[in-house]
Amino acid sequence: MRPVSIWQRSPWGLLLCLLCSSCLGSPSPSTAPEKRAGSQGLRFRLAGFPRKPFEGRVEIQRAGEWGTICDDDFTLQAAHILCRELGFTEATGWTHSAKYGPGTGRIWLDNLSCSGTEQSVTECASRGWGNSDCTHDEDAGVICKDQRLPGFSDSNVIEVEQHLQVEEVRLRPAVGRGRRPLPVTEGLVEVRLPDGWSQVCDKGWSAHNSHVVCGMLGFPSEKRVNTAFYRLLAQRQQHSFGLHGVACVGTEAHLSLCSLEFYRANDTTRCPGGAPAVVSCVPGPLYAASSGQRKQQQSKPQGETRVRLKGGAHPGEGRVEVLKASTWGTICDRKWDLQAASVVCRELGFGSAREALSGARMGQGMGAIHLSEVRCSGQEPSLWKCPHKNITAEDCSHSQDAGVRCNLPYTGVETKETWYWDSGNITEVVMSGVRCTGSELSLDQCAHHGTHIACKRTGTRFTAGVICSETASDLLLHSALVQETAYIEDRPLHMLYCAAEENCLARSARSANWPYGHRRLLRFSSQIHNLGRADFRPKAGRHSWVWHECHGHYHSMDIFTHYDILTPNGTKVAEGHKASFCLEDTECQEDVSKRYECANFGEQGITVGCWDLYRHDIDCQWIDITDVKPGNYILQVVINPNFEVAESDFTNNAMKCNCKYDGHRIWVHNCHIGDAFSEEANRRFERYPGQTSNQVI
Repeated sequence: MRPVSIWQRSPWGLLLCLLCSSCLGSPSPSTAPEKRAGSQGLRFRLAGFPRKPFEGRVEIQRAGEWGTICDDDFTLQAAHILCRELGFTEATGWTHSAKYGPGTGRIWLDNLSCSGTEQSVTECASRGWGNSDCTHDEDAGVICKDQRLPGFSDSNVIEVEQHLQVEEVRLRPAVGRGRRPLPVTEGLVEVRLPDGWSQVCDKGWSAHNSHVVCGMLGFPSEKRVNTAFYRLLAQRQQHSFGLHGVACVGTEAHLSLCSLEFYRANDTTRCPGGAPAVVSCVPGPLYAASSGQRKQQQSKPQGETRVRLKGGAHPGEGRVEVLKASTWGTICDRKWDLQAASVVCRELGFGSAREALSGARMGQGMGAIHLSEVRCSGQEPSLWKCPHKNITAEDCSHSQDAGVRCNLPYTGVETKETWYWDSGNITEVVMSGVRCTGSELSLDQCAHHGTHIACKRTGTRFTAGVICSETASDLLLHSALVQETAYIEDRPLHMLYCAAEENCLARSARSANWPYGHRRLLRFSSQIHNLGRADFRPKAGRHSWVWHECHGHYHSMDIFTHYDILTPNGTKVAEGHKASFCLEDTECQEDVSKRYECANFGEQGITVGCWDLYRHDIDCQWIDITDVKPGNYILQVVINPNFEVAESDFTNNAMKCNCKYDGHRIWVHNCHIGDAFSEEANRRFERYPGQTSNQVI
């Protein structure tokens, strides 16, 4: 099917059609006779922009009137039914909040609930035809699998004629094409139409237009360009114009949403007195084209980051989190749309938003939900400049956390491949000493030994390998619980034989006068949440788990957490470690069921949305501080310290607390995750460790 015309989305398009002879005219529904009736006389179509032929806003014709479907309670099961009504085999996804633009007319269905097995949408539960409390800003859309049902007769599916549509945009460098580094940030604007790539006439071209183009190409902003140079260059070249009259507001996520005109096929004179439109974009810090540009951007004073993305598998995607009162929290997805998502993307150095995600599609957050009903125009420099509501925990849950997928620049990394090979055929090692921070776009951007390869031998033992996944777990320690439960216990040695066998005491305990005397232990509870998009499973299989008779459990990882006491300058003075006593789902969020339980040699792991609680009174849930002298210290807890299990985010695996120990009591305060505090709070933490107290233990 062909997409709905851009003229349907723009009132200026209709006006131009009436006044301008160069306009192609408004589309009209196909008038082909019906071969059969649809579901109880219903007819279906996909509409909206920008979209492909197998996706779009769902529109239903009932009693001769076209209308839409509200996204309230909409699910993938409902999308399956609608895609089959449209002649496709199944749905691969669905959209909310009028991603393809708001429709018009009636909203036929609301609170649509399908099991996925219905033969027709009429068999699904709903509020009834025409009964809705929604607006067209909540129109639902579907993404169908591009595969038709065998023998499907599409007489009940209306195709809206569209002769031309801007499908893609690119910048073509006018000079030095072969030598310019990627990504391309400046060049002639070219649009892909059904007949191929064409240029755009620059008559009336504005900075707003450039802003939209740059956003589509993955850049946060535009800059002025030397048009005189390009006009001089244009006199020596031939051009193929396909588009003119582009007029964007600047907040559009796609050029197709702007008012624009296409040249007629028989036009002999195009863009008289004009030239090809040229755009120059400013890349975000991650995509600065040269090291000099990176250094220039890094040298500029940067304010404290108050927005970040978590839980995404790729740059520019994730759950949106904002910093408020020195703590990070999430955003409720109520009224979350492309405009708000684009503000986030541009603020973080990416382009406009490709998708505004709801329903915790990038994993559920933890702790506070700071904002709700964020309404951005798209012109704001920061999400905090958009109107919003402050909410309480009762107003929204983490199952409604908002997320984004941003447009990213084309860097050429997409064409590089990672090879998987039979280790028996390895003849050469090409890199060694590879050290990445995680923000690099390819391995050759990471630190490594260069041409000097330290690893001279080949074979399975000496070659690195990876397993890639679109999803991963993400562990996070509940830092407030550590602070609330920390205390000192003097435990008799005769009660510590089991702990000594598992190496949970300081080295000096080996020379103690057993069974007399005691060890001083700093104890606390740890509650470890999985906020990722995949279950956390042990690296080793069940066949290699080790039974510990002393505590009566299997260890599935050699080291699960590190517990350390550090001096303010980072010197370790005491340590503890905990193997995974039993990775299991102690508790889960309301909408999540437990999957892992260690009893009876059960499977071990932590389900997404669940947490594993190790109480303060469990053996080895401590640090032996018998030999620690009074002073100011840092309590540090690191989860998955050896990176044995993949996570989407390792920056939040460490927790720090201030400690002050006077030889008898300990004060534990200011506990926070390594990346979860404001920059100012971190500076204050490092400058005055242990100088204040908010808890006496």
